[in-house]
Amino acid sequence: MPPIYQTSTYVQPELGRHLGYEYARVQNPTREALERNLASLEGGRFGLAFASGLAAIEAAIKLLSAGDHVVSEENTYGGTTRMFTKVLSRLGIEFTFVDTRDPEAVRKAMRPETRLLHLETPTNPMMRLCDLEAMAGIAREADALLMVDNTFATPYNQLPLEFGADIVAHSTTKYLNGHSDVIGGALIVNDPELDEELRFIRKSTGATPGPMDAWLVLRGIKTLHLRMQTHNSNGMTVARFLEEHDAVSKVHYPGLDSHPQHGLAKRQMKGFTGMVSVELESAEAAKSFVDRTRLFALAESLGGVESLIGVPSLMTHASVPTARRNAMGVTDSLVRLSVGVEAVEDLLEDLDQALSGG
Repeated sequence: MPPIYQTSTYVQPELGRHLGYEYARVQNPTREALERNLASLEGGRFGLAFASGLAAIEAAIKLLSAGDHVVSEENTYGGTTRMFTKVLSRLGIEFTFVDTRDPEAVRKAMRPETRLLHLETPTNPMMRLCDLEAMAGIAREADALLMVDNTFATPYNQLPLEFGADIVAHSTTKYLNGHSDVIGGALIVNDPELDEELRFIRKSTGATPGPMDAWLVLRGIKTLHLRMQTHNSNGMTVARFLEEHDAVSKVHYPGLDSHPQHGLAKRQMKGFTGMVSVELESAEAAKSFVDRTRLFALAESLGGVESLIGVPSLMTHASVPTARRNAMGVTDSLVRLSVGVEAVEDLLEDLDQALSGG
């Protein structure tokens, strides 16, 4: 196992000369091991680890200046929407939110001052997809950077750099770590100048993970391929079961033939993850469902080995304005499941009893 360099500073042999390490906010061997690992997973040249997924995305936005413009997928993680609209917009950066399933809508939203296009695919929690290759073309036409949050898909299932992305973002808290015991984020890039600028931003703003956090993510990644095989399989089985259940109105899962973008999912994804969203008849039915599950724990976050369940409108996306949530379908009757790696028969039994009234 890589050692945990639990140190904040490094002894220098003489004034003006160090051995490659000065201060842990700038360099740490454990963190660097994780960064090399993450870059390799995504097929990129450079990896940068951050204290959280939001910190990673914030660093990418700080490549921009006042007066610049960002086009973002509208159905992005609620915390990202909050950061864009409530914090970073104060710095003079403008944000436009669009449905990136429609390339023409994205193209129309681009402006001369647009510097970055931010995507999630699949999105959280509606499991929408966008055509990464088409988005890369639109970004290039506008001389803008393309950033793809690959947290839901993971590099096991999808490699955005291969489709033309400039920056891949992750909340390493989720599938990459996989054990719900760390908060972290990452960016992966190919351009050395972009890497250098992002490192300068991170050094200057300080959103670095501690060495223990980096070590925990490295530990989790050792089993990523094994876990994702089971997440993918369990997710598909649960989605098919729920699609046939009388208490469920609609299932959102890109692996199903019924998903409107199933063909695109098959073209750019290897597997479809363990994230499943379902619509029930009412908010009361959704509340009853999540309160009655036994194996599915009611909690925020996702991507751990344990199965989680929640109502996004009241939890992960509560900060998104109600009108925007409802327009996207993130209503109080929508339930999101993070299907874990438990025996799938047990998961189906738990869902059935919860939907049927216990």
